[in-house]
Order: sequence, then structure tokens, then C-alpha cells
Amino acid sequence: MKKIIFPIILILVLFISACSSNSSTTSSNEEKDTTESNETIVFESENGPIEVPANPQRVVVLSSFNAGSVMALDVNIVGVDTWAKMNPNYEPYLKNAEEVTDESLEKILELEPDLIIAAPSNKNLDKLGDIAPTVTFTYGAVDYLTQHIEIGKLLNKEKEATEWVEDFKKRAHEAGEEVKAHIGEDVTVSVIENFNKQLYVFGDNWGRGTEILYQEMKLAMPEKVQEMALKDGYYALSLEVLPEYAGDYIILSSDGVDISFQETETYKNIPAVKNDHVFTANASQFYFNGDFQLEFFKNSFLGN
Repeated sequence: MKKIIFPIILILVLFISACSSNSSTTSSNEEKDTTESNETIVFESENGPIEVPANPQRVVVLSSFNAGSVMALDVNIVGVDTWAKMNPNYEPYLKNAEEVTDESLEKILELEPDLIIAAPSNKNLDKLGDIAPTVTFTYGAVDYLTQHIEIGKLLNKEKEATEWVEDFKKRAHEAGEEVKAHIGEDVTVSVIENFNKQLYVFGDNWGRGTEILYQEMKLAMPEKVQEMALKDGYYALSLEVLPEYAGDYIILSSDGVDISFQETETYKNIPAVKNDHVFTANASQFYFNGDFQLEFFKNSFLGN
């Protein structure tokens, strides 16, 4: 998700105001900041209520699908997992964050986090909980926009999170209307990924911008994709059957490791390929949902 600029501007304004105050006011503000940093709230997590800091300053995120929400809400991340760290979109915000795993307990301890966000599948949750309050989120338990609001609640920024969601839904809906007016109401779109020498097609709830494309923009999905990929969210394909799953347009999320399938006659003869209706994205940038994916769709379909 794209980082919101307003909080940074607000911080700068407050900093300038503080510099113009006398020393007693500065001292008072420092005492107030210390008090606020020690305050806690109770968050209703998926495992029950848990006490967390009301103003977290040093967050470790082990569930990469939550990292974008934390960044969008302008909360400092000191440690992230590999998937988030290698995302080029996140690099400006995570350049000072350490790459960690659920097994690098000593490294996480050294980072002195006051909050850890993880997934239920992470190892050592009990030990992580000894380091800092640890809250887990299950991927897909709620839709990605509800998930963002839940992260907002956890970080005591529900208002900001809700405002972002409302604005994003409005922009995505408008983009969908504009795209359909440009390419046609009934035109179908497939989201295909080649990763680790395997082809996949995605439904409407497994990242790769599919929630935006199908749920918010309301673009159509090929019938074969609906049949095979909606239940589990994705479906592994062989090259031979790829044409059956190809829509009038294809969003191709590629890791760039093995693209030899694109040199085959099977691939070249797909109508979307012949019509130059294939839009290729860097897989490491494309795993989740947010402003990057929305802008990618707008630019690709509308030629902006």
C-alpha cells in the first residue's frame, strides 16, 4: 500500500512548534510523550483480548501480508520477513528494518520491539510473546480491506485505516468503470503467475491484485478460472491447458526465472498474446493488494 504523506507533514509541523517553545514546555512535552508511550489498549485478536501499546514505536512484522498496512499507517517497522524485505515497493520504507524470521529470536530481541505481528503458522509464538505482545492474523480470514482496518485497530489508528479504505474503494470503483468503458463490459481478464517454473491462475481472493481487479473494479473472470480457482484461490496449470484459462486480457505476474513457456507456439497462439493484451508485472512487487496494483491496472488498461 502506498504510504500516506499527511502524518509526516503533521509530525514536521509539531516539531517546528516544539522548537519555538521554551525549555519548560519542551520538558512537559517529553514527559507527556513518555507517558503516552507507556499507555496500552486491549486489542480483540483472533485468539482473544491482548494488551498492546497504544502508540507502538518499534514493530516487527513476520506476516508479510500485513507489512503494507503498517507502513501505510506510518508506524515504524524495525524487523520484517524475507517476502516484505525483498519487495522493491517497500524498500524506501524498510531500508533500516532488519530481515528476520520466526526462528531468529535473539536478533528480534536485540531490536527491542514493543509489538510483534505474526501469522498463526509462525513458529515460536510463545517465545515471541515473551519478547513483546504478539498478535497473529490469519491470511484470508477476512478480506484485505477489513484486514487493513483490523491492523488500524491494533495500532490504535482505526480512523486513519477506515478513511484509507473508503478512499481506496472509491478510487478502485472509478478505475473499474473507466477501464470497462475503454475495453468493454464483458471482456475477461486472467491473472496468471509463473513462479519457480510453475504456472498458476488466480481467483478473486489470493493477492496479486485479484481482489482489486475482480471485487472492486468488477472486471470479468473467464468461466474456466471461476470453475477451478475460486474455491482455493489459485490453481496450478500445465502449459498445454493454459489457453483454456486465458482471458481476453492477461495480467502476468512473473518471477523472471524461467520464461521459456513464452517462446512456445501454445503461448504465442493465445488470442490475448496475439493482440498484445498481456501486461507483465514483477512478481516480487505484485503479491498483495494496494495502490501499486491499482495503478498498474489503470496504467496497463488505459495506457496512462
